[in-house]
Amino acid sequence: MALETPAPVSDMSSLKPKNDVLVQNNTDDDSTVSSAKNSQHSQDGDGKPSRLVVTLTLASSISGFMFGYDTGYISSALVQVGTDLSNKILTSGDKSLITSATSLGALLGAIVGGVAANLVGRKRVLLASNVVFILGTIIQLAAKTVWTMIVGRFVLGWGVGAASLIAPLMLSELAPSKYRGRLIVTNCIFITGGQLVAYFINWGLTNVNHGWRVSVGLCMVPSVLQASLFFFLPDTPRYYVIKGDHKRAKSVLLRVENISDEQAEAEVHEMILSNSTVPGTPLQQIWKSIKLCHTHAANFRALILACGLQGIQQFTGFNSLMYFSATIFETIGFKNATAVSIIVAATNFVFTLVALCIIDKIGRRRILLWAIPGMCISLVVCAIAFHYLGVKFGSGSKVIVKTQGISGWGIVVIIGMVMFVACYAVGIGNSAWTGVELFSDVNVRSVGGMYAAATNWSGSLVISSTFLTMLQNITPTGTFAFFACLCFVSFLFIYFLFPEVAGLELEETSAMLENGFNVKKASELSRERKRISRYVNENSA
Repeated sequence: MALETPAPVSDMSSLKPKNDVLVQNNTDDDSTVSSAKNSQHSQDGDGKPSRLVVTLTLASSISGFMFGYDTGYISSALVQVGTDLSNKILTSGDKSLITSATSLGALLGAIVGGVAANLVGRKRVLLASNVVFILGTIIQLAAKTVWTMIVGRFVLGWGVGAASLIAPLMLSELAPSKYRGRLIVTNCIFITGGQLVAYFINWGLTNVNHGWRVSVGLCMVPSVLQASLFFFLPDTPRYYVIKGDHKRAKSVLLRVENISDEQAEAEVHEMILSNSTVPGTPLQQIWKSIKLCHTHAANFRALILACGLQGIQQFTGFNSLMYFSATIFETIGFKNATAVSIIVAATNFVFTLVALCIIDKIGRRRILLWAIPGMCISLVVCAIAFHYLGVKFGSGSKVIVKTQGISGWGIVVIIGMVMFVACYAVGIGNSAWTGVELFSDVNVRSVGGMYAAATNWSGSLVISSTFLTMLQNITPTGTFAFFACLCFVSFLFIYFLFPEVAGLELEETSAMLENGFNVKKASELSRERKRISRYVNENSA
């Protein structure tokens, strides 16, 4: 049976709001205001996230906290573990394996989670990820050898990978378009908050014997909390549409968007029309959805963008800096490297909050076009500073430093890393997770999200397993210069291919990608939507 695909959109004008002329004329006529209001309300209900949306956002974002906490505690644990594992000091190879094991598990977890999301639902996959996360934590707590720790990290990675896919997927399907960017950034705030909490806990446990095991054990707390919350919460309306449960989809929409019964029916009908019909058994449906992701023009362009954003997030080096920040700061002369790492984590958290305030007002594209060059410049500053520090990483755990103690160039390294993290947090740190919203077809969205998450964790696996080796073989200066070059390539990708989608409905985004990436037209449409929104707000009184 042939697959039914959405009809191509030949002209972007079909996406433009019909009340555009009303905005241009700027009339005060009551009927004009009413027309604009109705158009806006049809998209966003009463314009405010409902209580259920807020609850689901916070519950989903606990996955981000777990991921962030994992990143933060392992950075300090690599320094604090001492001889607790296999009765020896960890070598660079040991550190790379312990760190990258989670990325490998997360890669596999993201793939399985993406496949399962359409079969059993987003909610059930998220609940299963919590169970796996707890199991991985228990194995790490009991670890006496390096390899047991690696196994525990690998198992935990399965839970992290599935959750990293499902959380932004659920948020993109639940959030009103007006607030979608900010609600997805909430997940990023929880990630950075988890990192910051982990650094503070590890700092407090610095002088506690086997204190790193305490920070590992605390991983279970957010998992138990999330599982308890989601047990009582519904799945997303778009998942219920996949399963043909249109009544349930409408019921959740009414609770999510605070809209009328007629508007809810219209939205469900729109979801039904925008979704391709994928017949067959569950396995056949999965395979056909994968094919549809590659053969349908809009889906394939969305796939390029979603995977490209995740690739940029990883291959510009941020997560390696977070994984090994304590190791780097210890190397350049800071005695309490964990305490210094808190500066980096706090910067990440604060500037993610900044992103929350500006992402839907300024737009993802404009922010990225400023933030990525800032990342590039910051990495160049770090490369120059490391050159004058004369730091050389030898084999095993051997490190050669030209000058002992803290130097001026060491301070420059901190400044450069703080600048880099600030630009990252405002830009690609949160925008990468919005890539899943580029897929309007829910049958394809979980598969597209799977590809995007797999790209993220593949990049994390490659970078985390090679970062210390790069420091040894091409020096810290060469390593940071290499990441600076990748930032430049990333800027070109954003400039030529990434369209502005702020304020657009998921179905409009898909139509926009039918005949190209339409960077210019998408920016025009996004600005037009903002003008309409301002017009409605100004005249609503």
